Amino acid sequence: MLIAFASAKGSPGVTTTVNVLGDVWPADVMVADLDPAGGDLALRHRDPQGEPLDPERGLLSLAAAARRGVAQSELEYHVQRIDGGLDIVAGVARPEQVTGIGPVWPALAHSLRGAGVDVLADCGRVTPGTPVMPVMAAADAVVFVVRPSVESYAHLRERLHWLSDPLQIGQRGSIPVGVVVVTSPSDSSAARDLDRLLQYAGLQVSVLGRIAEDPKAVRALTGQASKRLDRSLLVRSARQVATSVRSMASGRSAAAAGR
Repeated sequence: MLIAFASAKGSPGVTTTVNVLGDVWPADVMVADLDPAGGDLALRHRDPQGEPLDPERGLLSLAAAARRGVAQSELEYHVQRIDGGLDIVAGVARPEQVTGIGPVWPALAHSLRGAGVDVLADCGRVTPGTPVMPVMAAADAVVFVVRPSVESYAHLRERLHWLSDPLQIGQRGSIPVGVVVVTSPSDSSAARDLDRLLQYAGLQVSVLGRIAEDPKAVRALTGQASKRLDRSLLVRSARQVATSVRSMASGRSAAAAGR
């Protein structure tokens, strides 16, 4: 399965959300950092030996290989394992590097869908004209990450309206779209309020749950602090969200396989 994660505006925590979901995912998984503005995941982590990741292996090398078609056995070359054991496709260092990928995005999406594992793709901030649209259109589910505020919800609503046609949101057989709210662990109303807003706007989009704001756990996730993560609010909330996201995407994946 291929699941695309994105934001409507700002930096609500897409990379951290994808990172922690990858750590608790209930199946074999790989994270692909496709943010056109430049990826952060490889900068936050080192390999299991404590060494920096190879800057030559990742999105750019995979895109070059995708021009000729990437066999599943070849995909391993473009994937690196980070501390903690998560496999990733490292993103670009600078936004201008994305221009070289150009028309290869559909082939890139095809390569990721054929990875043989679930792929969580960090697509960064999505705006009209975004180059990652072929990846989102090929995904088994699209998940937006948002923080609870009036302006964030307004931008999310407008972005979802804009995506209604390309993703055919709400139509039979369309790509399911969900939203995850990054909020305080004590905030029990954000997800409910957002669900009401989306329904009122006529958007058939599922609110999948909350990722708990837990700064200490986030620092530990990236190796900047020592903290047991298993019992952290961040990881506990991520486990629940991972189940919801995978369940939503599995229905689309099964339907596509049955065609």
